Amino acid sequence: MTGGLQPRRIALISVHTSPLAQPGTGDAGGMNVYVWQTARRLARRGVEVEIFTRATSSADRPVVQAAPGVLVRHVEAGPFDGLDKRDLPGQLCAFSANVLRAEAAQAPGYYDLIHSHYWLSGQVGWLARDRWKVPLVHTAHTLAAVKNASLAGGDTAEPLGRVIGERQVITEADRLIANTRTEAAELIDLYDADPDKIDVVVPGADLDCYLPGDRAAARAALGLDPDDVLVTFVGRIQPLKAPDVLLAAMAPLIRADLTGRLRLLIVGGPSGTGLERPAALAELAATMGVADRVTFFPPQAPERLAQVYRASNLVAVPSFSESFGLVAVEAQACGVPVIAAEVGGLGVAVDDGITGRLVPGHDIDVWTRELAGLLGDPERLERYGAAAVGHARGFSWEHTTDALLASYTAAMDHFPSGPARRGALGRRRARGWLKNRPRMAG
Repeated sequence: MTGGLQPRRIALISVHTSPLAQPGTGDAGGMNVYVWQTARRLARRGVEVEIFTRATSSADRPVVQAAPGVLVRHVEAGPFDGLDKRDLPGQLCAFSANVLRAEAAQAPGYYDLIHSHYWLSGQVGWLARDRWKVPLVHTAHTLAAVKNASLAGGDTAEPLGRVIGERQVITEADRLIANTRTEAAELIDLYDADPDKIDVVVPGADLDCYLPGDRAAARAALGLDPDDVLVTFVGRIQPLKAPDVLLAAMAPLIRADLTGRLRLLIVGGPSGTGLERPAALAELAATMGVADRVTFFPPQAPERLAQVYRASNLVAVPSFSESFGLVAVEAQACGVPVIAAEVGGLGVAVDDGITGRLVPGHDIDVWTRELAGLLGDPERLERYGAAAVGHARGFSWEHTTDALLASYTAAMDHFPSGPARRGALGRRRARGWLKNRPRMAG
């Protein structure tokens, strides 16, 4: 195809987690935010979006109009409860069958493109691509080979089956979306991806929601002490996200704080291997003698999460692996400096020495020194926070959507012609001609 047509309707596949789920619970996290924010903005650009995700409750309606132009289809595949993400490969056949049935109920050429998120979705998208004769665009979000290379202590390695499944999808996809140039290099070096089909599309933040605001007002709204010095962690409670590293690094600073004002705020819920010991972090705080200075909040809705960021003096992202790091950008958009591990996309999300600090590795003593240096220099924190707002403005979901549409167009431009595709395009061009044809006199 030539002419750079954008898709009319896309099937967006997110098998293991729904964009309607609360981030920070179960397997819901940055990917949920990405899917939801880009789907809404694609719809505003005139692209109809249908999201296929696995039903996890009998209360899930089969089809939900989640936003104008955005449908969420809850696909039955296995029992609603009790399935871990690691169990889902065994349900891909059932999930795929129901996706294909949904398309079969429509006129031929109903979808113009498939965008799969995470490798499980890529396996489904691969099958649907061949059946529907439309291009497959794939975003990995995380890669097993990368996670296994930087595994947290006591965490479980990703299985070989996932590595093989990722490689298959990466080979088959028509376009690959990488969050950063670092991830693009990982796709090439670790999975032999074709460099010519990789598009770097940087995620964003909801800049209408995450804005600077009054710290005292935010603390009052959250019931936090106005005089505390607050270091905040936001994310799923699991070894990969390393909240235990942050707690261990903060503990000696809290014990040495004679003012009694230094406090750690943990916002999120247990996930992944963290579900095996959901109280482990609270137990660690007690063991270290700082339990009275550690506050736990459950996952928060976006508007209230913005208040959490504004209430903080410093936000910490100590993860062992991050393909990007949305928390870092959201916090900076609220005018809060960030200290983060120097891994994956966090080197893009945080401007080291300008909007925060990047810490190499996860040595507890190193983290303690870096935290002490920042917390002991309020003027530097204030300077970083002021610069953080401008830095975060460069990461918007509108920019992300622009780049996604360019990738979709490239995928459609280079996709091999087939009968179904020619028919769909012929109908679209006919509609365009009818809409724009000259009016006849008389």
